[in-house]
Amino acid sequence: MPRVAYVNGRYVDHRLAFVHVEDRGYQFADGVYEVIHLFRNRLIDEDPHLDRLDRSLRELEIPWPMHRNAMKIAMREVVRRNGFATG
Repeated sequence: MPRVAYVNGRYVDHRLAFVHVEDRGYQFADGVYEVIHLFRNRLIDEDPHLDRLDRSLRELEIPWPMHRNAMKIAMREVVRRNGFATG
């Protein structure tokens, strides 16, 4: 099964998941990193993780790339498309 990533509003094969050279992370050397544990097909503590993501984005004055609920849908869909259960 090919691995899938979500990049700029699209689900793509992870081998094609690239960030443009003019992306903010390259231009300003800033970014936010957040990890969510997955157990039995469920993202654990999803809302607290998104709260922390929100706080980190605000600290760096980086706008959310999408509405919070859309982010939840995208994360869950990446899990589903990749067939992940735990990780």
